[in-house]
Amino acid sequence: MKKVLLSGFEPFGGESINPSLKLIKRLENERWDDVEVHLVQLPVVFGESIKKLKKVIDEVDPDLVIGIGQAGGRTALSIERVAINVDDAVIADNEGNQPIDRPINSKGPAAYFSTLPIKRMMKAAREAGVPAMISNSAGTYVCNHLMYGILDLLAGTDKLGGFIHIPYLPEQVVDRPLQPSMALETMVKGIKAMVMAAVSGDKDDKIAAGALD
Repeated sequence: MKKVLLSGFEPFGGESINPSLKLIKRLENERWDDVEVHLVQLPVVFGESIKKLKKVIDEVDPDLVIGIGQAGGRTALSIERVAINVDDAVIADNEGNQPIDRPINSKGPAAYFSTLPIKRMMKAAREAGVPAMISNSAGTYVCNHLMYGILDLLAGTDKLGGFIHIPYLPEQVVDRPLQPSMALETMVKGIKAMVMAAVSGDKDDKIAAGALD
């Protein structure tokens, strides 16, 4: 049986909710076949998010680690391809930290690529009827920070890791009607399909999912 660790973030940036936190709480009630799912809530804080996740990784010893975070403006579940070694925060984190042009790991590589079968995961979500895409930028805020941290922690092991950005929930865009959103139940269906695709093997599908810009 494969062990999967999924993380979600607390609210940030003036929001009262974070869809990633609602998502992992909802996933806790799902039935999983041959998969042992562990969930953790993380702070939107540079440094502390990685420290807390490392502690849980050490306790759980998962086969896969997938971070999940909010990306307002996204129209689909976005599986991140790469994390870059820089913190450049346009807003402060939840403890008031606002690093600018600071490496996440001064001795680490410039970037890490996700070790998840990202295209097979995308395909699985789409086959479940959920919009999904490959993203080539996780930003430079705490989500990218965590994704880099996950891959840094798992480097040199046979464990797989990566990150998925999710859209706003409908209740977050009531006063922002031009912003896209996605229902929680739709996200649950898509993420579950992605997890099941990820545990089926690390060899990815060879399908086009790049970008022109």
